[in-house]
Amino acid sequence: MASVSAELKGKYVLVINAGSSSFKTQILACENEKPILAVLAERIGSDNGKLIFKINPDTDKEEKHAFDVHYPTHGDGIRDMMKRIVDMGILPNFDSIVASGHRVLLGGPYYAECKVDATVKQVIRDYIPLGPLHNPANLACIEVIEEILPGVPAVAVFDTGFHTTMPAYAYTYGISKEFSEKYHLRRYGFHGISHKYVSKTAAKYLGKETFTGICCHLGNGCSITAIKDGKCVDTTMGLTPLEGLLMGTRCGDIDASLPLFLMEQEGLTPTQMSDVLNKQSGLKALTGSNDMRDVEAMIAKGDENAILANNIFNYRVIKYIGAYLSVLGYDIDGILFTGGIGENAPVTRAPICQAFANLGLEIDDELNKVRSGEPREITKKGSKIKALVVPTNEELEIMQTTLKILGY
Repeated sequence: MASVSAELKGKYVLVINAGSSSFKTQILACENEKPILAVLAERIGSDNGKLIFKINPDTDKEEKHAFDVHYPTHGDGIRDMMKRIVDMGILPNFDSIVASGHRVLLGGPYYAECKVDATVKQVIRDYIPLGPLHNPANLACIEVIEEILPGVPAVAVFDTGFHTTMPAYAYTYGISKEFSEKYHLRRYGFHGISHKYVSKTAAKYLGKETFTGICCHLGNGCSITAIKDGKCVDTTMGLTPLEGLLMGTRCGDIDASLPLFLMEQEGLTPTQMSDVLNKQSGLKALTGSNDMRDVEAMIAKGDENAILANNIFNYRVIKYIGAYLSVLGYDIDGILFTGGIGENAPVTRAPICQAFANLGLEIDDELNKVRSGEPREITKKGSKIKALVVPTNEELEIMQTTLKILGY
């Protein structure tokens, strides 16, 4: 960072990570890559929205400000947030912002990260049918920031980008080539920004040039990626984030005939069926809550539904890790855990790791209980397979990628 610090002293990158009904924003200093502001806007489109500002986050000088808001659209929220940044004196103006970096859900099989121009924006529009909740929000944030910061370059970092290195036999579905080409149907994979950051961080921690192993991003959304020499070779999410593991509200892998059967029997429309599979399934359907912390509390009380749901969750993770060990040839640098559950739930990590004890993975129960914001090993010294907890930081990865794309 020495050369960057000299060139960009006193400058910042604005990072926007927009979801379907929310957005997270950070303003990060180029000199030390630390945020001076972290913003969370929730429940966009509803009357009971919330905007939370954290000034100097994660420091002893942190200030937290919460506002009740009503944002009909993401653009309304971005405009109000940017106005408050100046009105609250966080920045006197936006002259010190040298770039904006944006998480974008879907950019097709070729776009990973790039400077935003008219062509890139059209690609984002083209993939709205496959990302109907996220891509419009991502594009709206880009265009509003362009209005507010004219002439400031914007970079799109695609959540699918890390997975563009998958071989054809890993991403191709066994359906009509005509349909596949017409509708861009293939496995895209998601959580790519997180998987990239975590695997790079793990490589550095382990003293490796690149990472070869398995990255488990376990949170409300869950995915596992097989990584060889720093590149994705397979991942559990597919055309959409619905495929793969059991998640907070997503069902994960099911028989493709199941939704067709329910649509016929219950008279559900495609939109209604999508809502069932994406928002009313997973842990929520099995236990009533999509929060693993609630599930763990229910398990402690002997709730049989929660016990079953947790067993299903762990079993899916174990099954995919086993599959990816075969894909990678068992000679790996480690198994990584990240995301809200992966970083903070030792009771989930333990049975998953114990399933591979016969392959030489020896979990250390005490190390597994440690909570830290730093990368750390949770296996015993001499364990043939290492397991690590690596906190993710998508906003930092977006910032670093933005500066790299712009040549800093």
